[in-house]
Amino acid sequence: MDQIKWGIIGCGNVTEVKSGPAFNLVDNSSLVAVMRRDAELAADYASRHGVPKWYANADELINDPETNAIYIATPPDAHEELAFKAMAAGKPVYIEKPMARTGAECDRINAESKRTGIPVFVAYYRRALDYFLKVKALIDNKVIGDVRFVDICLQWQPYDEEVGENPKPRWRVDPAISGGGHFHDLASHQFDFLEYVFGPIKTATGFARNQAGLYEADDIVVANFEFESGILGKGSWCYTINKEQREDSAQIVGSKGRISFSFFEKFDIKVETAEGTEVFHIPYPKHVQQQLIDSIVKELRGEGKCVSSGETGARASHIMDWITQKQ
Repeated sequence: MDQIKWGIIGCGNVTEVKSGPAFNLVDNSSLVAVMRRDAELAADYASRHGVPKWYANADELINDPETNAIYIATPPDAHEELAFKAMAAGKPVYIEKPMARTGAECDRINAESKRTGIPVFVAYYRRALDYFLKVKALIDNKVIGDVRFVDICLQWQPYDEEVGENPKPRWRVDPAISGGGHFHDLASHQFDFLEYVFGPIKTATGFARNQAGLYEADDIVVANFEFESGILGKGSWCYTINKEQREDSAQIVGSKGRISFSFFEKFDIKVETAEGTEVFHIPYPKHVQQQLIDSIVKELRGEGKCVSSGETGARASHIMDWITQKQ
C-alpha cells in the first residue's frame, strides 16, 4: 500500500480529538470517509473535519472503493462483526480498545486475520506515547534495579449520568455492549502497557462485584497477577467513591528504587532511589493516537512494525476475563 485512505465506522466522541484528526496529520495517510448510524451526525462530523464522504451504513463505507483501511470506533459489541466485514473486503483494520467484549471474540478476529492475511491493529496508543515510553526506558535501563512488583490503584467517583433522580448510565457499563464496566474500559489500557513493558502475564485472579447498584456491570475489582518473568502485581479499581478520594496511581517497585506515575490523569513520572528523587513532566500530545497511527501507516507501507497488533490487543481482554472469572 502507498497512500492509506481511512474510513471511520462510528465517528463518536473518541474520534473528535484523540484519533480522527490524526489520520490527516500522518504522512501518506488521509481520512476520506466516516460513518455513523445517525445520518445528520455523520454529515456534521464530515463537515466539521473536512472529510469528503459520510455514510449512515457501515457496509457502504467498508465497500467504498476509495477507502483501503478501516478504523472501527464503535462500542465493543460491534467490533467482531465489523472486523470480519472489513477483512472480507481486503482492508486492514484498526480497532478501538478494548479489542472486543471477550478474549474469545478477540481470538476469532485474530484467526480470521491469520486466515486472510489482513492485518489487525488495536488502539492501545500508550505503547507509542512519549510519557509511557519514558516509563519503559527507565525500567529497561534498570534505573530502579530489578523490578519486584507493580501496584495499581484507580478510584473514581460515579459519572454524573449514573446518579441522581433519573440516572441514565452509558453503554460502557452495559456488559452486553461493552463486555463489562469501567474496569474493562480502563484496565485494558493498563494491562496492555504492563505487558508491553514486562512481557506476558501468566496468571491473574481477582474478584469483581457490584456494590453500589448503579448499573448492571461490576463497579469494584481487585486483582493479583504474575508475569512470566516472576514479577508480581496487584491492583484495585473502584468507581463509586466520592470525588475527594479520586486516585489514579501506579507504582513500580524495584531492588534500587521506585517509579510512580499515572495512567490517565497526570503527566509527572517520579523516580525515587538512594540518590534522591527526580521528576519528569511529559504532557500528552493533542491527538494521543497520532504516534500509534503513524506506526500503523508505516507498517502498511512496509516501512516498519506497529507495536499494537491484534495478537497483543487480545491479551488485555484475556487477562480481564481471568480476573472477572469469565474464563
